[in-house]
Amino acid sequence: METSLVTIENYIEKTWQTLTRTTADLVEAASDPKLEGEAPLLYIAPTQDRSQVEESLKEAGKSVELRVLPADILSQPNFPGPHGLLYLPHSYIVPGGRFNEMYGWDSYFINLGLLIQDRVDEARKMVENHLYQVRHYGCVLNANRTYYLTRSQPPFLATMVRDVYRRTRDLRWLGEAFEGLESTYRFWMTEPHLTPETGLSRYIDLGSGPAPEVLASERDEEGLTHYQRIAKEYGRVVTEGPETEACLGYDIDLFYDRGSMALKPLFYIGDRSMRESGFDPSDRFGRFNVDVIHYNPVDLNSLLYLFEQDMAEISQELGFPESQVSRWTQAADSRRVAMQTYLWNSRSEMFEDYNFLTQKRRAYPFATAYFPLWTGWATQQQADSLAAHLKDFLKPGGLVTSLNVSGNQWDKPFGWAPLQLVAAEGLQKYGYEAEAKEIAKRFLGMVESEYQRTGTILEKYDVEARSSSVSDDIQFGYSSNEVGFGWTNGVYLALKERILDRQSQ
Repeated sequence: METSLVTIENYIEKTWQTLTRTTADLVEAASDPKLEGEAPLLYIAPTQDRSQVEESLKEAGKSVELRVLPADILSQPNFPGPHGLLYLPHSYIVPGGRFNEMYGWDSYFINLGLLIQDRVDEARKMVENHLYQVRHYGCVLNANRTYYLTRSQPPFLATMVRDVYRRTRDLRWLGEAFEGLESTYRFWMTEPHLTPETGLSRYIDLGSGPAPEVLASERDEEGLTHYQRIAKEYGRVVTEGPETEACLGYDIDLFYDRGSMALKPLFYIGDRSMRESGFDPSDRFGRFNVDVIHYNPVDLNSLLYLFEQDMAEISQELGFPESQVSRWTQAADSRRVAMQTYLWNSRSEMFEDYNFLTQKRRAYPFATAYFPLWTGWATQQQADSLAAHLKDFLKPGGLVTSLNVSGNQWDKPFGWAPLQLVAAEGLQKYGYEAEAKEIAKRFLGMVESEYQRTGTILEKYDVEARSSSVSDDIQFGYSSNEVGFGWTNGVYLALKERILDRQSQ
């Protein structure tokens, strides 16, 4: 077993190099497996010095066509020209496979692995690229492609800054990051992301129409796109009648036109917003997650609570007046009160997403219920309840994402690396060391077993079967299982060091 562990850690060390993109390999970086056949283009923001970028590309000896984004790009619902890569000033690590760009929340878990392996400079560059996105592209993007300009991803940036600072103690660097962090916070705390009804936030993409990367790459064996398959499924639901419609979890007429049998514009907004959430797709927010736009999610608001706590710590480190520090602690306190009001169900004894339109929580047990433990705002009694629910989620290969089989990749029987870490560390914080260790042992054991079988670390796993053979059971979304894989690498290292090794000391 120990030999296997060393082999995997060596694999991860080598994989960071494979997954790194720089100006020296710009042609490879600009290529997009999701939009095959399109010429590689590189875009820069109108606020960026073009001559400076051209000089850096000239030195790299690469000839990728360089274009400047329209001046009003951030106010447009859709990108008008042919799609391409968005310029970033530093090297970065991509997840792997079809994901050949730097992603928002993936980067947090990648950075965990980089810092554990003392690759501090690489982790710092990842953070600086995110801050560059905030300055020039308006937010931490879903990823640095033009078709992602209208949405972000779960907000981990303040924690990423904090983690790097704790290793470097570079106070000037921390101060330079502060403005970008404030801007990121405003993005989530102003409408349409803020919902005034609750004071909490939601996921919502600012674009319209089908997501280009989905149209281009997510087709089934019959050649049907993801959207055509869903329209077909809605048609079946309407034919079968009211009882089947009720199972959707929302009013189908919001998203589907019965007369033309076509998806409505609001469907595409919901679909894009589901991708901002990172959970693309499941049935957590109703069938295909498209009703996400009407929910205050447990994970998002927990992360914003952590963001506020991190900003308080950063403000203190920078020597700001107490009034500025308390601004953040007060915001976190207010959010905790709102989350306790809207997100905790005392009957099910679970944290549940809140629909501010219907003023009801959605009873859909999902592993994001452990985010309040990980971010530290749950009570001990609530943590005790979540520990009791663990028996429902814990499978031979780790934590299953939900308790419902839907044909979506973010539902049962599938498990994903980030949620293993969130649940294990969250339970550990509240005294459940044995439970945290069991999650880590099961997930790491499965990853090791599948690595020995396949020679790779992958994006997703069937935690019931302890297998990475998942494609046959995924009906909606992309069915491929991507190799690499950035955040699985990082979580593997973090679970081993933070959970297993910590407890053996």
